[in-house]
Amino acid sequence: MKKILIAAWFMTGFAAFAQTADTTLDPMKDKDLMTWYHQDFASSNVYGVNTQNAYKFLESKGLTPKPVIVGVLDSGVQVDHPGLIQNMWKNPNEVPNNGKDDDGNGYIDDVYGWNFSGGKNGDIDIDNMEVTRVVKKYQPIFEGPNSTENKANQAKMPAEFAMYMTSKEIFTKKSVEAKQNYETYKRIQQMIPSMISLLNGQNLTPEVLATIKPATPEQMMAVNVLGQISRDPSMAGKSPAEVQKALEGQMKEALDYYEPQATKQYNLDYDPRASMVGDDYDNYKEKNYGNNHYEGPDAKHGTHVAGIIAGLPQGDQIQYGVGYKTAKIMTVRAVPDGDERDKDVANAIRYAVDNGARILNMSFGKPVSPGKEVVWEAFKYAESKGVLLVKAAGNDNEDIAEHVYFPTNYKSVEDAKPFINNMIVVGASTKDNEFLRANFSNYNQKLVNVFAPGTEIYSTVPKNTYEYLQGTSMASPVVAGAASVLLAHMPNLTPAQIIESFVKTSNKSTVNAMISSNTNNRFDLISEAGGVIDLKKAAEYAYTNFYKPTSTKIAPSKVKKKKVSRK
Repeated sequence: MKKILIAAWFMTGFAAFAQTADTTLDPMKDKDLMTWYHQDFASSNVYGVNTQNAYKFLESKGLTPKPVIVGVLDSGVQVDHPGLIQNMWKNPNEVPNNGKDDDGNGYIDDVYGWNFSGGKNGDIDIDNMEVTRVVKKYQPIFEGPNSTENKANQAKMPAEFAMYMTSKEIFTKKSVEAKQNYETYKRIQQMIPSMISLLNGQNLTPEVLATIKPATPEQMMAVNVLGQISRDPSMAGKSPAEVQKALEGQMKEALDYYEPQATKQYNLDYDPRASMVGDDYDNYKEKNYGNNHYEGPDAKHGTHVAGIIAGLPQGDQIQYGVGYKTAKIMTVRAVPDGDERDKDVANAIRYAVDNGARILNMSFGKPVSPGKEVVWEAFKYAESKGVLLVKAAGNDNEDIAEHVYFPTNYKSVEDAKPFINNMIVVGASTKDNEFLRANFSNYNQKLVNVFAPGTEIYSTVPKNTYEYLQGTSMASPVVAGAASVLLAHMPNLTPAQIIESFVKTSNKSTVNAMISSNTNNRFDLISEAGGVIDLKKAAEYAYTNFYKPTSTKIAPSKVKKKKVSRK
C-alpha cells in the first residue's frame, strides 16, 4: 500500500515545504479548516460534500437511521479513541477476553474485528512491497543461472513472467528513489543545527536570508532550504527555535516515510511474515490465522480513516466523520506499512461481510497482484451479499488505465464494464477550486467513479489525538461515510443504486485537471462523475428514484377474525 501519511502541508520531494492553506491561522486551531470537507458547495464555493444539509433533508422526510456497520480494512484502529469508541462496532456474540470462540466463526475474542497481519508471535509492522515479493519469488525461475531453463519457464508461465518483468522495472526504479530520498532527508536532518546558526538569532525573513553569505556547499544547501521554508505563510517571520522545531518534525516525518522503503520494503532479504504470522502464505484457502490485536504496531492510517467515516466530537474537538450519526466501525487489520497481501485482503473481506458489514472501505492498492483471482472471488462474495466496496484510486498521479492499481473491479482495463456492480473507486480533491485534483491522485474517466476531499483532512490518530493527513486514502472514507448516511436512512438501497446516486449528482468542474496529458485535461473528464460528491444531492436522488418505505405487516396471530353467523 502506498500510504500518504505525510502531514498535509508537507509535500514529498526535496525541500518542498509550501503550505497549501491560504491562511496564517494555526491549522490546529482553525475550525473552518478542520471541517472544510463537510461544506456545502452552493453556499461556500468550496467543494465539500454537504454533510449537514444531507442529514437535514433525510430527517425532513421522517426517515430514522438504522446504524450501518462499515468495515475498515486497514492498518488497524485505536478502538478506544475518545472520538471513535462510541461508534465502534462490537460483536454481540463474543464474550470479551475469555479466550474462546463464542460465536464459532473461527476467530477467538474478535470483539471489535480481527487482525490478519499478525499471529502468536506478534504483529507485522513493516512488510515488503508486492513488487519485492514477486522479484524475490520469480527471479530464480526466470533469470536463474541456466538460460535454457529460464526460457522454458518464461514460455511455460507467460502471465507470471509478464508480472515479473513489470515488478522488476518498478522495483529497480523505486528502490533507487527510496534510497536517494532517505539519504537526502537524512542529510537535511543532520544540517538543522548549522542551518539554524545561519539565522544568527534572527527571525526567518527574506531580508535576513539575503544577508547570509554561504561559504560552503552545505551552507548553500541550507540557505536554499530556509528559502523554501520562508515562502510558507505559517513559517514566515518565525524565530530560530520555532523554525528548528518545525524542521525537526518534518524531517522525522520524511525519514519515517522513506527509511522503511529504503531498508525493508524494497529489500529482497527482508521477510517478517514466516516467523510472525506462521501461516502458509501461498495457501489462499487458509483463513483461520491472525489475532485480535485491533490496533497493531502503527494504527495511524486506519484510525484516521475511521474518524473520517464515523468520528464524534469530543471535548473541545469539533472533528466529526461524514457518517457520525450512521456508521459503526468494524476494524479488520490487513494492511501493514508496505503492500497488503492478497490472501489477507480476501480473508478480511469475507470476515467483514460474514459479520454484518454493509460497506467496506479499502484505502490501499498496488501495481501487481499475484493473488488477484482470490481477491476477485471475495469481491463477488461481497456483491452476492449486497455489500458496497469503496476503494481508493491511488496516490501515484497516474492514469490507472495505463498503470493498473490493484485490486480492481475490471479484470482488464479494456473491458467495457466492471465484472461486479458493487465497487466505487474514489480520487482525491482539494479545497482549491483552481487546483481541484489533488496533485498525487490517480485518475481515469472510466475506472475512477468520483472524487472526494482528500487533502488537509483533520481526523483521529492514535494516542487520543488528531492530525491532518492527505491521500486518496482519506477521500475513500469520505465516500464510505457518505454511503452509510444513505444506507442507514434507506436500507433498501443496493450498492449499484448508491454508486449511481453519487455519480449522477456530483458537483462538476471544468477546471484544468493538471495531468501530464494535453488530451482531456479537465477535471470533468478524469472520472465517471466529472466532479466531487455532494451527499445532500445524492440523498435527494436516492430518495426520489430508489427509496421504498418498509411496509409494516400485521402478524396473523394479531388479526381479529370476523365472526360468521351460522343460522
